Amino acid sequence: MNRIGQGVDIHPFADPLDNGRPLILGGVRISETGGLAGHSDADAVLHAVTDALLGAVGAGDIGHYFPSTDERWRNADSSQFVREAKRILDEMNAEIENLDVTIIAQQPKLSPHRDAMIASIAHLLSLPQGHVNVKATTTDHLGFIGRGEGICAMAIVLVAMEGEAGLSPAERESAEPRLRTAEQRLRRLQQD
Repeated sequence: MNRIGQGVDIHPFADPLDNGRPLILGGVRISETGGLAGHSDADAVLHAVTDALLGAVGAGDIGHYFPSTDERWRNADSSQFVREAKRILDEMNAEIENLDVTIIAQQPKLSPHRDAMIASIAHLLSLPQGHVNVKATTTDHLGFIGRGEGICAMAIVLVAMEGEAGLSPAERESAEPRLRTAEQRLRRLQQD
């Protein structure tokens, strides 16, 4: 069974007076200053990827596993979040088929960093680089992104799951009584 997951993350730029915050997207340090505000390293791309992975297998969202109210995740490297989501997929026998990421930002210019982001994300997910795509666009100066106030990242992932592994945790829980009943009927038939 194929399943699709989508993730979206938006962060404002950090206060310009906080020049020490680097801009990190897709696990790549884009610049040493001009970073995004957030509890962790504010890597909007990896946050969107994490949500897409978790969503594809019905395992909740990034806030469930890494709440911004938990000090353990202050300034955390967002690659930890992706690795944990990948571990959950592995436990559910879900194979990532491909991942597509769109970054919406008026600034900075991201095309020079595209290949590095693809390599970084592919490495984190143990995928061939050809299974990961990253693209960037602007809003042509419209809205908060167009005014240079923040960045949005969107990710969509396709995963393949087999058999009962194709069920999300919620589906598995609701299916268990039916499965037990079906197993009981099968045992009775076998006894007869």
